Amino acid sequence: MSAPIAKDRLYLFDTTLRDGQQTQGVQFSTPEKHMIAEALDDLGVDYIEGGWPGANPTDSAFFAEPPQTRATFLAFGMTKRAGRSAENDEVLAGVLNANTKAVCIVGKTHDFHVTTALGISLEENTDNIRASIAHIVAQGREALFDAEHFFDGYKANADYALACLHAAFGAGARWIVLCDTNGGTLPDEVHEITKAVIDSGIPGARLGIHTHDDTGNAVANSLAAVNAGARQIQGTLNGLGERCGNANLITLIPTLKLKEPYASTLETGVSDDALAGLIKVSRMLDDILNRVPTRAAPYVGASAFAHKAGLHASAILKDPTTYEHIDPAQVGNERIVPMSNQAGQSNLRKRLADMGISVDPKDARLGALLERVKERETEGYSYDTAQASFELLARDELGLSPEFFAVDRYRVTVERKRAPSGKMMHLSEAVVVVNIGGERHLSVSESHMPDGSDAGPVNALSKALAKDLGPYQAVIEDMDLVDFKVRITGGGVEAKTRVTIDHEDATGRRWSTVGVSPNIIDASFEALLDAIRWKLVRDGAKALGAE
Repeated sequence: MSAPIAKDRLYLFDTTLRDGQQTQGVQFSTPEKHMIAEALDDLGVDYIEGGWPGANPTDSAFFAEPPQTRATFLAFGMTKRAGRSAENDEVLAGVLNANTKAVCIVGKTHDFHVTTALGISLEENTDNIRASIAHIVAQGREALFDAEHFFDGYKANADYALACLHAAFGAGARWIVLCDTNGGTLPDEVHEITKAVIDSGIPGARLGIHTHDDTGNAVANSLAAVNAGARQIQGTLNGLGERCGNANLITLIPTLKLKEPYASTLETGVSDDALAGLIKVSRMLDDILNRVPTRAAPYVGASAFAHKAGLHASAILKDPTTYEHIDPAQVGNERIVPMSNQAGQSNLRKRLADMGISVDPKDARLGALLERVKERETEGYSYDTAQASFELLARDELGLSPEFFAVDRYRVTVERKRAPSGKMMHLSEAVVVVNIGGERHLSVSESHMPDGSDAGPVNALSKALAKDLGPYQAVIEDMDLVDFKVRITGGGVEAKTRVTIDHEDATGRRWSTVGVSPNIIDASFEALLDAIRWKLVRDGAKALGAE
């Protein structure tokens, strides 16, 4: 029996807390940084870059009480400035004073930037790089050199760009990180230039790659560098980063773990169990940023394993590998066979089975349900994303829907008035009357956010509807409306409004419902009703009078 082939170690470096924070509109609090660092450590990354000590109060507080991680926690800074020694440069000292095990410093490697941006000679720049790295190493720290604008610099003046790398390498840097700072380099170029660096005498085991996504190639560029021999990848969760973002570790990690040639030749610190929690890490970051997860995100998106076409669904029923490149459970995701006007019997049977509904394939109601779905989509409904509303429609058509309550009437009013402060404000009020087992419940609610600001008529309606459902109130208490989308279907006087609403509960379960009407409030109310009905069905609530 032959011995297993030894794998090369590939190191994962996360810069969400530093480079990711440069995303427009993103600013992490100190507790959020600790939460993200803990999730990264559990995931199994090797390096967690915390930020630039002293750059802002949040980073200063973060480094004052750093996370206790298995991963190497490091600070980021820049090379010493010209005209002073590394020992007497207060900026470099501030980074070292964070007392992290490792330090990553950025330095120019493009001659244009050295002479134009820094205004110093090329020799002074290489001396600054060499002295800074040597000083970090002398302090007993692991040193990483971020070669800023390296690929552009190499294409402009290869000899000088390589001289900068060798200055850092010769001074003792553990990692030389090749940065595609402007994000304009393409995969073939990255491979060729990374190979040239290795041929110049810097081993691939000491090379990292840091790419940006300005051409949509950050992941491909990272893999190209690995193919050439680099053994560290830098990136961010969900591809956060300046402009178009950084290489997305949420995409790179499963590719490296599950795809060849990487799976059989490279080893990372990410276990199979941690990989299965990848979708939770991705959504945790979206929750912190108050963003809706990208449905089409590779591996972890809600649509990543959705099979809409009837032909695809038919094959999926026989063997999932016909239209899936991995088992979705490997990254914590799940397969979805949505219903739509392109659906066939295969989609329908698969979706009903997922709902726990067993129906004889020859049951005539299946054909009627399929026609009903297509008819409803002609009216403006969309069930390929609103899976919860489809389930309720199917249960209604099959006679499997419990009757929890009925809405006798509802009313919404909107008032525009001047507040005591003199500012004009809008006040929405909703009244909902429901009938539960012959008993009428009237609820009234106004629209406002926790901070007291206006929130609109749909907010008032949602609060009123969920305010008093008698015996069902405990079931719906943990519902949270997390996304609200509106689209106009058709045109002219026949235009209709389609509202899609996403809810989430305390278990992390998320579901979508849809409503359609010429009136946006009525469409919203229909979607809100579906959301509550689905929650009651899925949580096993009993209709009044049922055994």
